[in-house]
Amino acid sequence: MGLVDSIMVGRLGAAALAGVGIGNGLFFTTTILGVGIVMGMDAPVAQAIGAGEPVLARRALWQGIRIAILASLGLALVIALLPLLLPVAGVAPSVAHEATRFTLARVPNITPFLLVVALRAYLQANGVTRPIILGTVVGNLVNLGGNALLIYGVPSLGIPAMGVVGSALSSSVASVCMFAVLVMALRGVPAPEDPRRRAWDPAIVRTILRLGLPVAGQLAAEVGAFALAGVMCGRLGELPGAAHQVALALASITFTVTLGVAAATSVRVGQHVGHDDTAGARRAGFLGLATGAGFMVLAGTLFFSLPVLLARVIAPAPHIVAAAVPLIGVAAVFQVFDGLQVVAAGALRGAGDTRAALWANILGYHALGLPIGISLAFFVGWGASGIWWGLTIGLVVVAVWLVARFAAVSSRPIRRVR
Repeated sequence: MGLVDSIMVGRLGAAALAGVGIGNGLFFTTTILGVGIVMGMDAPVAQAIGAGEPVLARRALWQGIRIAILASLGLALVIALLPLLLPVAGVAPSVAHEATRFTLARVPNITPFLLVVALRAYLQANGVTRPIILGTVVGNLVNLGGNALLIYGVPSLGIPAMGVVGSALSSSVASVCMFAVLVMALRGVPAPEDPRRRAWDPAIVRTILRLGLPVAGQLAAEVGAFALAGVMCGRLGELPGAAHQVALALASITFTVTLGVAAATSVRVGQHVGHDDTAGARRAGFLGLATGAGFMVLAGTLFFSLPVLLARVIAPAPHIVAAAVPLIGVAAVFQVFDGLQVVAAGALRGAGDTRAALWANILGYHALGLPIGISLAFFVGWGASGIWWGLTIGLVVVAVWLVARFAAVSSRPIRRVR
């Protein structure tokens, strides 16, 4: 969906494209806190399924739904206020204006977005993944049509051109449609005989929060690093900001593939842990790592080979393409490390270890990657490329840390979360 937004908004010019990049960064950096909290469901649900306890898994689902709704209410206020910081950060006025309009229009997206995360956790633990694909396809088609109607307008139908606001509203409608598809899929999973499955369960809520809060911190640190990088590129000007968004859109597409591998790895590791099979959990984790790394080798090769063609898919303007090509080259370098770190985090999450990824991301990105990137960009004179090389250093540190952590955790018996 982000790729479609970038492609269609890219026709509006550098300011709009850079504004959508920053706006998406602000939205996801905040919303990802809720996503992480809800992802605290992953280990309890997968381990309960592996242990043959569907009642406990279904109860965890309803607690996750409650947490998703409550989290979305608080995060909506935060997202609405964040654009006020853009002028303080030195973002160009034209970019800040577009980013503010886009961010405010995305606020309605938060609740359905988090509910999709909750339903996904339960469905994938039960091996029901095709509706997730269907929901994604439906959401993208709705987003594509909504973008075409709302960004540019259809005067004959009385629909005005809304620009970046139209893109944001289209994404919100798409999330609602995705949620509807997953609700229908949930009805196809037999509910266990348990009259209290929808009742408030403080013990399960505490478990989800205990596991989910570190995940929220980890995701916020990771997404926040790239959002800050977008702000810094925007501070360099419209063109570097647009180039950052082009490269980030491409890197995000390959990342989502390994994110899917990470989700599958988390489920398989969790199911093995629930079945008291640490050796199986270790095999599942390392198989996931090999799969994610193998795909990212192909992705990195593609980035190296066809940077100009790939950039033109997002933004055809020659000056934006020329600015984006060096960043795509940097993205090619970090592809394998990006795949390893996300899959390793998923394997650890299935094992019930969510704190390691939090500290790895804080150290890798915020203690090392961003400071190095900012120094290279503003003091050495490398511009946007310097920021991206800093992010690459952070990714390498995170990947090495998390792979080593999973190797250590899975070398001894793994206990179920309680």
